[in-house]
Amino acid sequence: MLYGKRLTALALLTAVTVTTGFALAFFYAPMDADQGFMQKIFYVHVPMAIVALCGFVFGGIMAVQHLRTGEPRWDLRSYVAIHLALILGVGVLLTGSIWARASWGQWWVWDEPTLVSFLIVFLLYACYQPLRFSIEDRDRQARYASVFAIVAGAFVPLNFLAVRLAQAYVHPRVFATSQGGLPPRMALAFLVCLVGMALLYVTLWRYEIASKQTSFRLRALKRKLGGDDAVGDRGRSAAPSLTA
Repeated sequence: MLYGKRLTALALLTAVTVTTGFALAFFYAPMDADQGFMQKIFYVHVPMAIVALCGFVFGGIMAVQHLRTGEPRWDLRSYVAIHLALILGVGVLLTGSIWARASWGQWWVWDEPTLVSFLIVFLLYACYQPLRFSIEDRDRQARYASVFAIVAGAFVPLNFLAVRLAQAYVHPRVFATSQGGLPPRMALAFLVCLVGMALLYVTLWRYEIASKQTSFRLRALKRKLGGDDAVGDRGRSAAPSLTA
C-alpha cells in the first residue's frame, strides 16, 4: 500500500487537486466585498485548520489501536499523524495572524476564541515530542505517547464546541449569504481546497511512513549482514522504532 504506483498516483492526484483548488480560489471565486484580495487566505487557512485538527484526532485513533494491539506500527502511524498535524498547525497560526492583521489591524487578538482555542490545542500537542524524548525505554515511550494522544484528542471536539458556543465569536466572516452558507462559487473553491489539503496530508503521511519503514528495514538488513556493530546506536529519540 505504501510503495509503487499507488503512492505515485496519490501524489499526482494531490498535486492536481491542490493546483485546481488554488486556481479556483484566485481566479474563479469572487472577491470579498469587505476584505478584498486578503480574503483569499481563507482558502488556505480554514482547510489547513480543519485538516490539522482532524490529523490530531487521527493520531489518537492510531494510538487507540496501538494500546489495543501493542503493535509498534500503530505507534509509528500515530507519531507521524501528529507530527504532520503540528506542521500544519504552525501554518494555521501564521496565516491566522496574517488574516487578523489585515482584518483587525493586529497580529493577534486574545479575546478571539477561534485563534486562542486553536493555540491551546497546538501548545498541548507541542508537548508530545518532548514527552517521547524524555522517556528512554521504547515500550514505555510508546505507551505513554499513546495515552497522551488519546487524551489530547478528546480536546479537539471540545475546541470546536468552545468556538461555536463562545459569545464573542467575531472571526472574520467571508461566506455568509442571505440564505446562509457560502456563495456557490466560493463554496466550490473552498471544497476543492479542503479536499486538496486533506489529500496533501494523507500523501505526506504515507510518504513519511514509507520512508521510516525503509530506514528500519535497511537497519535490519545491515544488522543481519554485519551484526550489531554494523548499525550505530540511535541513542535517545522521540521517533518510534520498528526494530527489535
